[in-house]
Amino acid sequence: MKAVIARVATYAVVAILVAAALYATPPLPQRRPAEELLGAQQGIVAAPATMLRERIDTLANGESLRGIFARGGVSEALINEALKALTLVDPRRVRAGMPITFRSAADSAPNEIVMQLAIDRLLHLRRDGASWTESEERLPWTTDTIVVSGVISSTLYEAMDSSAKSLLPGSARQQLTWSLADVFDYKIDMSRDLQAGDSFRVMAERNSSSGGAVRIGKILAATFTLSGTEMQAIRYSSHAVSGDFFDASGKSLRAAFLRAPLEFRRISSTFGGRFHPILGVWKQHKGTDYAAAPGTPVRAIGDGVVLRAGWGNGYGNLLEIRHRNGFVTRYGHLRGFASGIHAGSRVGIGQTVAYVGSTGLATGPHLHFEVLVGGVQHDPRTALRDRGGDPIPGSERAEFERTRSQMLATLESHAPASASGLASR
Repeated sequence: MKAVIARVATYAVVAILVAAALYATPPLPQRRPAEELLGAQQGIVAAPATMLRERIDTLANGESLRGIFARGGVSEALINEALKALTLVDPRRVRAGMPITFRSAADSAPNEIVMQLAIDRLLHLRRDGASWTESEERLPWTTDTIVVSGVISSTLYEAMDSSAKSLLPGSARQQLTWSLADVFDYKIDMSRDLQAGDSFRVMAERNSSSGGAVRIGKILAATFTLSGTEMQAIRYSSHAVSGDFFDASGKSLRAAFLRAPLEFRRISSTFGGRFHPILGVWKQHKGTDYAAAPGTPVRAIGDGVVLRAGWGNGYGNLLEIRHRNGFVTRYGHLRGFASGIHAGSRVGIGQTVAYVGSTGLATGPHLHFEVLVGGVQHDPRTALRDRGGDPIPGSERAEFERTRSQMLATLESHAPASASGLASR
């Protein structure tokens, strides 16, 4: 009995000591997330995360900013205040297809609207209560240099698409194609001079934005090999000779005549015999037909004086321009003439003088183009081929040759049907 009493007394003493220890121990801190604890260690108080919503829309053709703002969840009252805040853009003159982003906190009206005015220009509208603040953001660009080489199998577009797919998005590949055609505008008609097996190489600047957009900058050098003959174009700034590009001998590619009266377009028929689609007889087609949409601008291929601007029977609306050295160019089936174009008016090379139509004996919209030398019709392909530009002066020769050697060495290091990116600059 005494042993039991002693054991009970011992348990009581232990319980009293445990209770005293628990009472003296400070309470444990509440558990916090790891990131909150880290912030506390760094002296930072973590704010609760805000759930944000983002909605991207596109301005439809003919749609107003008021309409797309309403679709983005902005109330009529807030729309009125937002439109009042705009100063960097005219709300009545905004381009269709413009991306617009709406940002808002969960279950609330948008508190930020972002309008992409251009590929590298954003307009921000930020809301504080019922008022909006406008700001502009310019996206930075980085520039590097690429070389694209390709072989023609059907068209320049197709060759560029297949050769530059790893380097450029579709829109930039199209832009490079047009820029390349412009470089050789005085030497090559890209619509009709190219044949399967011809090849090109082009070195150009590639601009990339922080948002992932890509665009083509300046072309620095290019070559075209047509039927085994290579033509070169080197960008060089001469103090004495006009034009941005020169051939291997130092002659400006800017000649007295452009090779085509339309910008890079498809041709529906070439010089020579053909079956006339309306008259139903085989006749000599003394010119070239360029298929193009109605209203496409027609340009003068050289400086000159208008001889005739009026009706020309089977030609429909007809324009004739006299150039130096006895050349006359003829443009038929026109829908109409540009402002100020009449007999006796002077025109400059590349100037818009008329618009593609289907007047006269024409089955559809196209431009009929002829070149007459000494009053005789000649194939434009041969008549305009060897009209070269002026050479650079001797004082610039050494500098030009250094530039040419550097550019051509880079181009020649890349075989056709390949594409490469060079170092950033």
